[in-house]
Formats: sequence, C-alpha cells, structure tokens
Amino acid sequence: MSKRRVAVVVGARGVIGGNLIEHLEATGDWEIVGLSRRGGPDTDRVRHIAVDLLDERDAAEKLAELRDATHIFYAAYQDRSSWAELVAPNVAMLVNTVNALEPVAAGLEHISLMQGYKVYGAHLGPFKTPARESDPPHMPPEFNVDQQQFLEDRQRGKSWTWSAIRPSVVCGFALGNPMNLALVIAVYATMSKELGVPLRFPGRPGAYTSLIEMTDAGLLAEATVWAATTPECANQAFNINNGDLFRWDEMLPKIADFFELDVAPPLPMSMDVVMADKERVWNDLVAKHGLAPTPYSDVSSWAFGDFVFGWDYDVIADGSKARRFGFHRHVETEQMFLDIFRDLRARKIVP
Repeated sequence: MSKRRVAVVVGARGVIGGNLIEHLEATGDWEIVGLSRRGGPDTDRVRHIAVDLLDERDAAEKLAELRDATHIFYAAYQDRSSWAELVAPNVAMLVNTVNALEPVAAGLEHISLMQGYKVYGAHLGPFKTPARESDPPHMPPEFNVDQQQFLEDRQRGKSWTWSAIRPSVVCGFALGNPMNLALVIAVYATMSKELGVPLRFPGRPGAYTSLIEMTDAGLLAEATVWAATTPECANQAFNINNGDLFRWDEMLPKIADFFELDVAPPLPMSMDVVMADKERVWNDLVAKHGLAPTPYSDVSSWAFGDFVFGWDYDVIADGSKARRFGFHRHVETEQMFLDIFRDLRARKIVP
C-alpha cells in the first residue's frame, strides 16, 4: 500500500470494533487509533484513547491530535431503555466525533458507519424480507437512519466519502458487551450442564422455526474495510451477512452436541428473569474449572438473548449488492458458532 492510511476505530472495545482492529492489524498496512470510554493497552500498531464522545469538549480535546486520520470506522453504541431514548446519545456521539476530526484531519478519505437491520424495522416486528438497501425507511425514531442522514448532509461538497454497513446479529469475541449472542449461548449452555438440565430454546415458539442469519465479526471487519477502500463503494449502504440461513430448531441440537447436552422441547422464558439469580452458580463454575476470573455481568447479556430469541418472524436481508460490487467472502454459520465456542474455551471463559 503506497499511501499511508490511519484508521480511527470508534467503539474499539466492542465485538465489532475489537475484531475490526484485529483485521486492520493483520493486514500490516494501517496505523490504528482506538477510541472508547475505557481506553486500552497500546501495542506496536494500535494506540488507544479514552474519550467520552457524549462530551463535546472532551471529544474535541482528545481527538485534536489525530491530524493524520484518513479513515473513521464508527462502531460505537450507547444502550438505552427505549427506541426513542437511543436517538440523542447515539447521534450525538457520531456528530461529536466528526465535528472533532473533520476540521483537523485534512487527509480524511472515508467515514464508515456501522448500522444493522434496525434500518429496515427488524426490531419492531415482521418486516419485508429479504430486506434490501433500497427499501424505504420506516416511521421514526431510529438513530441508525438519523446517523446516516447526518453523514449524507455533511458529505455534500466534500472530498471524503461514506459507507453504511448493515450486518445481522454480529458474533465474535468480546466481554462486557450488551449485544453478544454467541457468549449468551455459550454461558447458557454451560450453566444448563452444570445444573443438570437439558438445553431448551427459551424464546417465543415461532422464533424456533423462523429463518434467521448471522454475521461473523471477522467477515464483517473484512467487508467494512473493503467498502471503505473501494472507490466504487463510495456513498453506498451494504447488507453484510454470512451468506447462509438457518432455523434454531436445527441449530440448537448442534450447539447442544458441542456442549455434550441433551435437547428438550422449547420452553418460553425470559432469560433476563430466570438467569438473574445465577451469579453464584457462575462464580462456582469459574472456581471449579479454573476459568479466567470474569464477572457475571460481563458474560450475561441476557436481555439481548431475549431480544433475538423473541423474533418469531424471518430476519433476513439480501446480501447480493455487496457481491455485485466485488465482496464475495462468506462464512458457514454453524462453523462460526463452534469456532467461537472453542475460542471461549481457549481463553478460559467457559469450561
């Protein structure tokens, strides 16, 4: 790569941002700056900055030094209790990031925005599938749409470009993340085994047989960088998914086999409720198996599990636009889950 490229990864400690940094590091072609509230340990190729992006002044002060930034990969997220409450903080963080970086980064080439199927209303109920990037918007509030509109308006007349990346449920390694389905499943299965109960699907009955798809975090990282560095992808949105579909009634027995569990018929229950009293069980598991001392709060994204397992309708999007533009990699979802579970064991997160 003849031209120096400096990536600023916003949301560096999440499952998406963390895997994106790993991919950028592996290429050997990038200088990388990771932004997050907590910061992180620096390496030869990655420098971390702890910054509160909700604080306009803190963002301006901390990011003023990033004059060499050429690419912003925005994957930050703040959770709130309602869809309407999500809008203000999540839009503010993006606005504060761009306001701080664009004036000082004279060589800025691209801003990549991480979105998701919420753009299509997937979180609201049965929606038109397969969803396509050209589908019309739904009734607000929706911060993903507002973020993209901000970038579109800001980009007019500028030399930099943007892209909007829309994955399904993203699976990869990350702790303390509010949206980590693979970890939810691994901990749920591990604790089912410890308690001597079979693995049961806890979601709505219709969700057990509805079509769904996932997005591997590594594949997502590759696609994100591809879209950010391919001129033909300028100012475009792309659905990014593994490329295969499945139903939980077929996937759950394969997951149970991995954890050496029997499968019993589904039983609708809120994981956020039934797992709320299991911290002692988790702590005993950690001690019994000599696991990494990971707090229960860092591995128990039960509310997100309830959210995904509550989709009693198809949740799929058409990924052919990315293929038409030149991105052809795919991942087998069953293998993705098993690889993540093996990684969790190797890291001694689960036994």
